[in-house]
Amino acid sequence: MKAVRIHEHGDVDVIKWEDIDTPFPGPNKVLIDIKAGALNHLDIWVRGGIPGVSLPLILGSDGSGIVAEKGADVNGFSIGDEVMINPLISCGECDHCVKGHENLCISMGVLGESCDGIFAEKIIINERQLIHKPEFLSFEEAAAFLLVGQTAYQMLVERAKITINNWVLIWGAGSGVGSIAIQIAKAKGARVIAVSSSKEKLDKAAALGADVTVDHNTQDVLKIVKESTNGFGANIVFEHVGQDTWDISMRSLSRGGRVVTCGATTGPKVNLDLTHLFIKQQTVLGSTMGSQASLEGAIGLLRQKKIKPVIDRVFPMYEIRSAHKYLESADQFGKVVVSCQ
Repeated sequence: MKAVRIHEHGDVDVIKWEDIDTPFPGPNKVLIDIKAGALNHLDIWVRGGIPGVSLPLILGSDGSGIVAEKGADVNGFSIGDEVMINPLISCGECDHCVKGHENLCISMGVLGESCDGIFAEKIIINERQLIHKPEFLSFEEAAAFLLVGQTAYQMLVERAKITINNWVLIWGAGSGVGSIAIQIAKAKGARVIAVSSSKEKLDKAAALGADVTVDHNTQDVLKIVKESTNGFGANIVFEHVGQDTWDISMRSLSRGGRVVTCGATTGPKVNLDLTHLFIKQQTVLGSTMGSQASLEGAIGLLRQKKIKPVIDRVFPMYEIRSAHKYLESADQFGKVVVSCQ
């Protein structure tokens, strides 16, 4: 069978579409015929070099497919079932997992980073990581949803405690996680200020429900946040950009407001004025992936048709290098997907 693998770190030239042995499922494992996968910035970082990554490695965290074979102890799925794959790996036994905080698991990992991912014609996966695919979703849509869906839900609902009429500033509205965050915020009755880099992207953000849109290349983000909120600032800032936006994020925040961050695509080193933090009683929250409750919450909104996956472009999986280049260009709105169909 074919798989997308790297044997060394570097630019897109290190990505190989190559033959490997077909795996076979153990007692509680399932063999999945992969139909689609979705890219994340994690794929770029892993390719470029993250400490602790073992090589060779199959890339890819998000995926969907069909159950082809199953181990003797698998009871929740049957051959032929259409499934989505949860990229979060947890032990299910530690104190965090038992309390429902799987994304705090002491051995937490992510497919395509901690172990082989899903960009292959067939993969072996633990039964616990499978979710039945809603019939109304295509395989491409299903692949594009789980990582960003649970991440955005965890950030806004579980961590930032979003409530009706909150003002939410969302950076990177054109990203996969940003496009889902807009929809979750609106589903919870909040008001959204969406920031991106072009009129085309901002028009799409508005179509998803954003109340105010801002082009950070040509407009003053802080000024528009203050004007839109009658000078109070945003109750929640949805951060995943990092050092390029951090200062404005903190200055845009209301008294008692919350900044919640899941990433740092422009770098992790930021300045923090503690006097603003304690005088204005603001909160900075970290967030990674999502708990089982966040996953179920996001899927619940999906089934209610209150949110939907946003796909920009689909590449054949064998054109994975082109897909990586396109994601790195930052031209997309929503997810970049690869298909095995």
